[in-house]
Amino acid sequence: MTPAQDPFYIVKDEIQDSIDKVQDTFLQWKQTPENTGEYVHLTKELLTSCESIQWQVDELEKAISVAQRDPAYYGLNEAEIGRRRSWTSTARNQVLALKRNVEGGRQKSVFGRSTNPSESIRSKKNIVQDNDEFIASESDQQILLIKRQDEELDALSASVQRIGGVGLTIHDELVGQEKLLGELSLDMETTTNRLDFVQKRVAMVMKKASWKGQIMMIAFLVILFIILFVLVFLT
Repeated sequence: MTPAQDPFYIVKDEIQDSIDKVQDTFLQWKQTPENTGEYVHLTKELLTSCESIQWQVDELEKAISVAQRDPAYYGLNEAEIGRRRSWTSTARNQVLALKRNVEGGRQKSVFGRSTNPSESIRSKKNIVQDNDEFIASESDQQILLIKRQDEELDALSASVQRIGGVGLTIHDELVGQEKLLGELSLDMETTTNRLDFVQKRVAMVMKKASWKGQIMMIAFLVILFIILFVLVFLT
């Protein structure tokens, strides 16, 4: 399997792109004045991105652990497993370093700039406000997620109802076809009984009649057939 087709390298490239973006945001964060709305926004964005990347790296390491149990099955060897674990370890360390810097800078901006009690109180109020905003944002996201799930459930319910309607229609069609087949079977059975009766009657007549009578009957039937043929096809 080529690197372009290997799921590991596909996920690796995505994670690396995320790390590069976080590093760019981190540089922007360092150049942003503290105690500003943009600084707070970038701080939240960096911490959220770091958490997301850490989760992705964890999942990738789980996949590596599964492959390590039987590398040959996945077309790998111990050297490749080692390279993959080395990359995930490096990626994790990069993200943790960024996260520690951001968390340290946030604490410094809150507690290290001034010992003025009034300014400390304002900083604490800002923290409380940020927490409230974060909780409100999370609540809005949860409400939006629940609403989206309800919409998906409604769509699924509508699909199930449509499938149920189609199933009932097919059932009705099958019942109708079964009824027609039953009627056809009855008609064929009746016709077969009548033919058997006629054949038996003809056999009885032929048995009772002499050979001359049989010849006359055959001649009569031939003449009758010719007359019927003329009436049907020539008139």
